[in-house]
Amino acid sequence: MNTEKFTVSIEGFEIVNHILTLGYASMAAALLFFILTKNNAMPKYRMSSVISVVVMVSAFLLLFIQKESWSAAYAFNGQAYALKPGADLFTNGYRYLNWLIDVPMLLIQILFVAEIVGSDRVKYMTRFTVSGGLMIILGYIGQFYEPGRLNENIFWWAFWGIVSTAFFIYVLILITRVINDGKAHMEGSARAIFGAILPLFYVAWWLYPVAYAAPILMQFGVSYETTIVSQQVIYTIADIASKVIYGVMLTVTASMLSEKQGFATA
Repeated sequence: MNTEKFTVSIEGFEIVNHILTLGYASMAAALLFFILTKNNAMPKYRMSSVISVVVMVSAFLLLFIQKESWSAAYAFNGQAYALKPGADLFTNGYRYLNWLIDVPMLLIQILFVAEIVGSDRVKYMTRFTVSGGLMIILGYIGQFYEPGRLNENIFWWAFWGIVSTAFFIYVLILITRVINDGKAHMEGSARAIFGAILPLFYVAWWLYPVAYAAPILMQFGVSYETTIVSQQVIYTIADIASKVIYGVMLTVTASMLSEKQGFATA
C-alpha cells in the first residue's frame, strides 16, 4: 500500500489531536453539569437531563477512542506524521457508533421538555428512533467508500449518503413540528430559549452532511491532510453544538418552566 498520500503535517496532526480532545473533554464537563442540575426541574422534565447524562457518557467514551485511534494510526518520521506500516487507516467509524446510540436519544429527550405526551409521544419516539437509526446506519455504510480510502467508490459513497440524507431531512421536519408545538405552550424567556433550539438544530445538524461530503474535495486536488483535518474539526463542532449546547438549552428551559409552575429546588 502506498502510504505517501496519507501523510499529515505536524500542525495538521496536532489540530486533529486537539479538536478530538476538546470534543471528549466537553462531553465530560457537560456530564457533570447535567448530573448536578438534574433536580433543578420538575420530575416530568427530568428525563431530558437523564438522557443527556447517557449521551455524554457515550460521546465521551467513543470520542476518546476516536482520538486514540488517530494517535495509533500515525508515526512521526522526522518531518511529518505518516501512516504506520500495517496500521488501520483512520476512519470515522467510532463516531458513527456513538451517533447510533446518541441520535435517537437526542431526538427523544426534547419531547419531555416540549410536553409531548400520550400517543403523540409514542408516535414521535418511534419515528425518531427508526428514522434516526437508519440515517446513521446508512451513513456508516457509505463512509467505507469515501474518496481517499483504499476501497473508495464514489458512486456507493454518494448513494448511501443521499439515502441517509433523505432520513435526515425527515428528522428535521419532525423536530420542527415538535419545537413549534412545544413553543405554543410556553412564554417569556423559556419560549425564547426553547425556540432558539430550532436554528441551532439546523446549523449544527447540517454540518454533518457537509463533513461527510468533504472527501470529494480530494477529487479536485485538495490534499488528504486538508480534507481529513477539516472533516474532524467540522464533525467535532457539530457534536459539541448538537449534544452539549442543545442539552444545556433544554435543561435551562426545563428549569424556567418549573420555576414558572411554582417548583422550588430543595
